[in-house]
Amino acid sequence: MPTAPDDAEIELIRRSGVALRVGRLSLSAGTGSYRVKASMARTARALGIEEHQAHVTLTEITTTSHQGSSFRTEVTEVRSVGIDANRLSALERFAQDVEAHAPVTVEDATRELDRIQSTPPLYPALLNALWAAIACAAFAFLNNGGPVEVIGVFFAAGAGQLLRRSLVHRGWNQFGVTMLAAALASLTYVALLAVFAAFGGEAVSHEAGYVSAVLFLVPGFPLVTGALDLAKLDFSAGLARLTYALMIMTSAALALWGVSMIVGLTPDPEGPAGLDPGLLLGLRLLASFLGVLGFALMFNSPWTMAVAAAAIGMVANVGRLWLVDHGVAVQAAAAAAALVVGLLAAVVAPRMNVPRVTVSVPAVVIMVPGATAYRAVFHLSNGETTQALAYAVEAGLVVACLAIGLAVARMLTDREWGFER
Repeated sequence: MPTAPDDAEIELIRRSGVALRVGRLSLSAGTGSYRVKASMARTARALGIEEHQAHVTLTEITTTSHQGSSFRTEVTEVRSVGIDANRLSALERFAQDVEAHAPVTVEDATRELDRIQSTPPLYPALLNALWAAIACAAFAFLNNGGPVEVIGVFFAAGAGQLLRRSLVHRGWNQFGVTMLAAALASLTYVALLAVFAAFGGEAVSHEAGYVSAVLFLVPGFPLVTGALDLAKLDFSAGLARLTYALMIMTSAALALWGVSMIVGLTPDPEGPAGLDPGLLLGLRLLASFLGVLGFALMFNSPWTMAVAAAAIGMVANVGRLWLVDHGVAVQAAAAAAALVVGLLAAVVAPRMNVPRVTVSVPAVVIMVPGATAYRAVFHLSNGETTQALAYAVEAGLVVACLAIGLAVARMLTDREWGFER
């Protein structure tokens, strides 16, 4: 016969529920499974739970909390996959506070979690679209686009991100939204340049722009955190994140391919602009800073966090481009740049009291080869298997090396990463 829980068991239920809520909020904000587990474990200890175990995937959490001879196993599902750097930072400070003031009561912890969960986004939809527009315009320059392409990408990416945010917040399917946003961004870009040409503007190449116009859809956070999960031997979470990222990129690439078939474009890489070396360096520094800044703000980062990420990303990305220009393999340059990002983030993030991932991932996202991945899907859709395979291998190697660089930096600066327990 089942028996009613006693007071100790009821208290365990309440405490384990708070720990699980911390994990759910962290997972919905886009962090890796290793960080979700760490936040839940710290909260559980502060609440007096003797032992806490968790299994985390992209959308699900299973936890077991032990207290004396009693235990409680709970499962929750997170259907909304997104990025909220401000929430991640708030949850990190919450975990630090409860750990420093342990033991804490369920009521106090719940009150603070209510405040964190109810905090609205830092930027309204129009500003969020502006950040995406700035980031993609910077990408257009770094992809060898000229002034006309940069301006066209600015407006096209802003329109696409505005549509994307509006539909996602209404609960639309993410893969369908991705295809719609990619189609709108690329069509807007082509239409703007057609209007420019109709009014007597100089004919320009579209390729550097109409691919850059959809790079706000590159799932940089899932790609990087998924690879880091694999580095921590968390295969269920890592493979799920990478699969999700691949599906998002494929959805965007298929929409881009459809538009290119309609308007007759191919996403071939542009040649260098032939600028003076000093001017090129200055523009690369500016574009790298603005690109990372735009992505960080699009991820709902506070300004201080975004500027820190932009400064780190500017140094690392310009160094990466310099290495590539001097004949270093793109994947080796990516690994070196990511290592620099990870080491700088290890110095900057603790001083700002923010999670490293909120600084390092935006700085690395600008190095994710979104244009190369889109070209792989484009050529695959056209049946050009050899070209598709070449672009896919290049993109995969670069992403893997970015993750390796960040993982090595963590191993060098964090004992939990350097040693298995």
